Amino acid sequence: MARSKPSDATAPSGKAGRGPKDAGRGRSSGAASGSSKAPKLDKKGQPKVSRLKKIGGQARMIKQAYSLTRKNDPKLPWIMLIAFVAVAGVVELIGILLGSPFVFIPLALITGGLAALILFGRRAQGSAYRQVEGQPGAAAWVLEGMRGDWRVTSGVAGTAQLDAVHRVLGRPGVILVAEGVPGRVRNLLAQEKKKVARIVGDTPIYDIVVGDDEGQVPLRKLSSHVMKLPRNLTAAEVNSLGRRMSAMGGSRMPVPGGPMPGGKQMSVSQRQVRRRG
Repeated sequence: MARSKPSDATAPSGKAGRGPKDAGRGRSSGAASGSSKAPKLDKKGQPKVSRLKKIGGQARMIKQAYSLTRKNDPKLPWIMLIAFVAVAGVVELIGILLGSPFVFIPLALITGGLAALILFGRRAQGSAYRQVEGQPGAAAWVLEGMRGDWRVTSGVAGTAQLDAVHRVLGRPGVILVAEGVPGRVRNLLAQEKKKVARIVGDTPIYDIVVGDDEGQVPLRKLSSHVMKLPRNLTAAEVNSLGRRMSAMGGSRMPVPGGPMPGGKQMSVSQRQVRRRG
């Protein structure tokens, strides 16, 4: 009589027997997928840059701006050194009078360095303005470098002699900035003002002629002059007005991308220093 083989109900089946291998494979694939994380994005949807890289980029920018400014301002190193020594010396003298000279040494070094950096920013700004003054596109270069929400459209009107009118939209309203020969640009301003008035209605419209004559605004004061205009609109009104003005189109004439001699790198580096100044 044949004996029947005992059946073990707890014995795993073929598929169940392969379970641990599959589970191990699943864990390894999960770990592999977890190791390749998507990069973090900033508000503009661009990959975030680490702080060290940002600091390194700013240091390279300042170094480049310093070398470019020094070429046009040979006295810059000595002036910065004098500012550092003078300010640090005054702070350290205060520490000596208070009986804590060693405590005031770090503060003296920091304030001296800050004074030298501020002076460098002002000298770089002055050097940049001296280089662009009188060149086509200089006013557009200044307007595009302003801090804040300013919507600049360069070259909305112009002549064959490179006279130009630039349009700026901001909290004050609409600002029309003309550069070139005053006799020619005033006609351009009047024509552009009529076109803008049909779109913006009662919104304030300011017109500025860049120059050194009476009634004009010098190039070096253009940025501060525009930023000091009264705030007549809210941010929402500026956005609404911008959508309406988009029907007017953009630039109608070519404006030089960077009026500064020496190429685009000079304009970018010195503009960044000017924004921080």
